[in-house]
Amino acid sequence: MKTNLSRMFLSGQRVKTALPGFKSHHGFNFGNHQHPGKEPLTPLTVWNDNALQAGESVTTPVEKPSDVLLLPLLGGLRFKTADQEAWVENGQLLSASLNAGTSYEILNPYPEDWISYLEIGIERKDLPEALPSVSTLPIPTHQVNTLHPLFSSGQAHAFFGIYDGREEDIFTAENDLFVFVIEGAFEVDYKLLEARDGLAISRPGEIEFEALSDRAMLLIFELFTA
Repeated sequence: MKTNLSRMFLSGQRVKTALPGFKSHHGFNFGNHQHPGKEPLTPLTVWNDNALQAGESVTTPVEKPSDVLLLPLLGGLRFKTADQEAWVENGQLLSASLNAGTSYEILNPYPEDWISYLEIGIERKDLPEALPSVSTLPIPTHQVNTLHPLFSSGQAHAFFGIYDGREEDIFTAENDLFVFVIEGAFEVDYKLLEARDGLAISRPGEIEFEALSDRAMLLIFELFTA
């Protein structure tokens, strides 16, 4: 059995921060919370699991040119910058290319219900600055037991899959990977990952994974560091 160099990012070890009406679980080191082995994975800089109360909003500054990905898990949200606005809901992915020195706002438009969403930041290496853009993409939630391309840039490729219990698959890649379980449980590269667990794997060549529950969902990011 081949053993790959890897790091676990367990859900129970995430740092939690909170403001009135807003909660965030940080998959990577955040602010003054710095722990060995929890450093971001170049070019992934942000991996947050957020919840926002009804009628509330949160504004985030962009410190470096970045692609921001928002994946609603419960409900939908409104995304705003100084120049653009978009709506994204469960079953869709929002992708925004933003330049340093800007900011974006996320609003929960519902009168009573909380929303939850993944917030992912990928540092962009484009030079000169790219024209800011926002787009929404459908997620193939009805096609099971296969990986689907979800996002692609010069820094990362992302894939999404829903698997029935005991279904297996292989992913081939020469670059570093970050695997994140959204729901359910998987065995990934001979390691158990449950909901909201992540696994960073250094240049594996290929990985094997198996769903351990029905309708188990995962993301796989292939990362380009050059």
